[in-house]
Amino acid sequence: MRRYFLILCLLLSSAAAHADERIFYQPLNVDASLSESQWRNVWQDTVRQGTHTVIVQWTAYGDSDFGGAGGWLANSLKLAQEQGLNLVMGLYMDPAYYQRIDELDSAGLASYWQAQLGQSLAQQQRLRSTWKLPVSGWYVPMELDDLHFLAADRRQTLQRQLKDFAGKLDAPLHVSGFSAGKLAPQVNGHWLGELANAGIQVWWQDGAGTGRLPLLVRNGYTAALPCSIGIVHEAFRQVSATGQPFRAEPASPQTSSAGCHPTAVFSLRYRPWGKVILDNQRTHKGNDVQNH
Repeated sequence: MRRYFLILCLLLSSAAAHADERIFYQPLNVDASLSESQWRNVWQDTVRQGTHTVIVQWTAYGDSDFGGAGGWLANSLKLAQEQGLNLVMGLYMDPAYYQRIDELDSAGLASYWQAQLGQSLAQQQRLRSTWKLPVSGWYVPMELDDLHFLAADRRQTLQRQLKDFAGKLDAPLHVSGFSAGKLAPQVNGHWLGELANAGIQVWWQDGAGTGRLPLLVRNGYTAALPCSIGIVHEAFRQVSATGQPFRAEPASPQTSSAGCHPTAVFSLRYRPWGKVILDNQRTHKGNDVQNH
């Protein structure tokens, strides 16, 4: 019995380490309050957890560029890079994104996405010319879901736009999405698989943190994903009600359903070694930014 218990513990610890190989970090302006030594400790601890890649959610959020090339975010990410962490750099995010995609018809959505990708391309060029950080990929923070992309023509248009955008970059393109229970799991898996076949690294959020779909349904969506699709394990539990500003508490990510997929965790501020980021945010009464 003791032997089997030890084996189980090893398997669980291995799964947890595997899940944190890649971790999302979602910059907030309030994070500027952290000192250089605090950031260095966070990144050192991140490496100790077995993480090799940080996916930065965005480097421009509306009018905020987090200090630009010489600002706190650029300096923090330089410290991360010095610890040996690879960086997938997020690009431009429109704060009104979710409101806008709710309002637009198919033609309007296509035009809006194209305009936002133009903003992200300009941001990518700024990062290359001024931040000058080594990157292993670029991340577009506009999330995909099967509610706003329920119609096949929307999905096809989006795929063409993303493939064209990826061709303009000097490192792989990353995108993420989640399921709202609108597309059948097989159709959803086929859609995301087609994006992956176009050379795009797709990340699918497991939905454990928001809990919008029952576990059985979430597992059905997971099972239908091709192995190339990465799974993002949500390390939080949402405590805010629908329509309220997003609030969440840290929680252990679910790792048992990863299977053959690349994995990541959302997000750094909810992990035990990122607690200083969350504590600082709460001290300064900074709101969480909703991840979807």
